[in-house]
Amino acid sequence: MASTSTSGSEPSHPVVFTTQTAYPLPSQKFMIPASWKRYQLSQLVNKALSLPKPIPFEFLVRGEIIRGTISEWCAENGVGEEETLEIEYFESVMPPQRMATLPHEDWVSAVSCQLPGYFVTASYDGALRIFDYSQNLVQTVPAHSAPSTSVCIVPSSSSSNSLDSFLVASASQDLTARLTRIDLSDPAQPRADALASLHLHTAPLSSVAASASHILTASWDGLIGVWDATIPDADEVPLDEAAHAGENRKKRRKVAEDAPRPKRKAPAAVLKSHTARVSRAVFGRDDAAGSAYSCGMDSTVRTWDVENGVCTSTTNAANKPFLDLALTHSGTSALAASTDRTVSQYDLRAASSSAVTPSVASLAHPATPSCVATAPASSSLVGAAAAEHQIVTGAYDGVVRLWDLRSTKGAVASFKAWDGRDGGRKILSADWARGLVGVGGEGGVEMWKVGEGERTLSN
Repeated sequence: MASTSTSGSEPSHPVVFTTQTAYPLPSQKFMIPASWKRYQLSQLVNKALSLPKPIPFEFLVRGEIIRGTISEWCAENGVGEEETLEIEYFESVMPPQRMATLPHEDWVSAVSCQLPGYFVTASYDGALRIFDYSQNLVQTVPAHSAPSTSVCIVPSSSSSNSLDSFLVASASQDLTARLTRIDLSDPAQPRADALASLHLHTAPLSSVAASASHILTASWDGLIGVWDATIPDADEVPLDEAAHAGENRKKRRKVAEDAPRPKRKAPAAVLKSHTARVSRAVFGRDDAAGSAYSCGMDSTVRTWDVENGVCTSTTNAANKPFLDLALTHSGTSALAASTDRTVSQYDLRAASSSAVTPSVASLAHPATPSCVATAPASSSLVGAAAAEHQIVTGAYDGVVRLWDLRSTKGAVASFKAWDGRDGGRKILSADWARGLVGVGGEGGVEMWKVGEGERTLSN
């Protein structure tokens, strides 16, 4: 048993350390002064491993991050002095730093950080906007005649997508989704070509998601549309049918009239099972577009067999109208934000015969959480194992919170968006990629550095 230097009168406690990081300690028991806190524990790990550059660590005991002394934790949890504690450690999160503010005249309903070098936003004025990492507004696309509600980059395994030419899918309250090709190869003349409009829904769309081959749309009408990502040569929906799906709806805002009319697409399949508004639909993590998951105001999270168009399982919650949904990197858990001021984690592998499916964890918020995003696997903040546990949530109180799912009693870190701004500060969207968290809402868009991104923004 290894012991640390301490006065003879100071009580000590036996502990063993475990980790999923690349910095494991030898398997042995340590006698640790009971007065030690996180800082002393981190010093011990660094010294024992002889790390050339100090790395700060956090320490986890029985699902709770140690925020005081070991003796205080033991007293609060009824652990005796002789009982060996198993302490897991992982790399600390650096305090988030605001990197940029991207002003918008209207509310921002969605933001995407998934395209290297650019940010894409969707706004209540119906427009999509592309900003570069120098915070310059590169392109404004008047995509919709009503508020845009969601935006995503359509991934491509071919050469059709590049850093300067890419396909964007957007959804709107004008009852349609759109596929738009953005070409920024000529900085002096950026192009935006509306290629297709997606017609199915009879109520506003709440979200759009994409795989390399398919698109998912979710709507207040309770339906989920499945679309292939190809652009048709001719209209698949007659104009009179498209009119009922929103094409000729009285326009709130003027869309460019000189742009070529996009082809009207029909869905490849329609997923029906929700009994109320569908808030979010996403593809599974296998990238094969064979599975999908959705949440809605009917307090359910549903799993779908996309190929056969059937709901294969339903997670039932009690009085939890869901607003947003994200999957962990393994794809085995779903994180659902609810109007009851919680974000619940559900094990998608668990079969439940009860009327209400128990959650694995519940993250309490002081205000309604509107969005949730998982850590990028490529982020240097966490390794592949730790990325499974890191998420951010945005809420109507204007606060973004960083959580570690191994310790759900409180957020690891938090920051206020649009701090000091007069007026509303509700957060409506968050995205996380390459060490940057994009936040959209009533105050416009802010970009925050969480950990070390692969590229920083210029001032």
